[in-house]
Amino acid sequence: MKDILEEIIAWKQIEVEMQKKDMAPDILYRKVEDIMTDSTSQVRSMSHALLQSPSGIIAEFKRKSPSKGWIKEEGKAEVIPARYAKNGAAALSILTDEKYFGGKMDFIRTARPEVEIPILRKDFIIDEYQLFQARAIGADAVLLIAAGLKKTDCKSLAKTAHELGLETLLEVHTESELDYIGEHIDMVGVNNRHLGTFHTDVENSYKLAAHLPSEYVRVSESGISSPKTVAELRKAGFRGFLIGETFMKEENPEEALRNFINEVISLKGE
Repeated sequence: MKDILEEIIAWKQIEVEMQKKDMAPDILYRKVEDIMTDSTSQVRSMSHALLQSPSGIIAEFKRKSPSKGWIKEEGKAEVIPARYAKNGAAALSILTDEKYFGGKMDFIRTARPEVEIPILRKDFIIDEYQLFQARAIGADAVLLIAAGLKKTDCKSLAKTAHELGLETLLEVHTESELDYIGEHIDMVGVNNRHLGTFHTDVENSYKLAAHLPSEYVRVSESGISSPKTVAELRKAGFRGFLIGETFMKEENPEEALRNFINEVISLKGE
């Protein structure tokens, strides 16, 4: 099977260069500088939100995937994220990759005024330009994928993200990627889905849990469809649970989220 991550990263390099032609880096950087000096500009801490939440659910606005195709093509960024927030999500993950995930940066711009909870820009970050984009559109955190980055580049991007006031979620899939963890990382996410083959196995979170430094907020990503799984992952030290398709495939994603969270909380009380 062709490595999908490799294909996506190759396209992302072309896409970012095209975006730089649409808006020159110096113009974007000045725009972000103005935002950062604006006293009304607020950045929310995703790591703190996860630690304080009774469920830790990061509800993902995900309309499409490379492996499954369209999940909810008609999903609206002005509707679903706000409803997620009202129904108990600790944070939001919003896909901004258009070609493979049907996302747009405008989805974060649209959702931001409607919600008070943190928003993660979910994309394949390979260039600092994308970090400035994230700050400009109102994201609070960014995803850095170890499998798609050299270690030195990952550390540099994490440092720049912090300079912009953004938190970082480092995504790992294997034990060999754990040395990407370091300064300027706020959360460590274990992806249960292999980004090369898209095979999913939640056991990956349990496997890596013992090797994750305790000072980082732990997030389990992908393949979570049961509240019982969340309850068990919490016992293994995880405090964030990124869930997209489980909710998005339902007719009413916010109702699915609410019922899921209620069951997670009831299991915690047992």
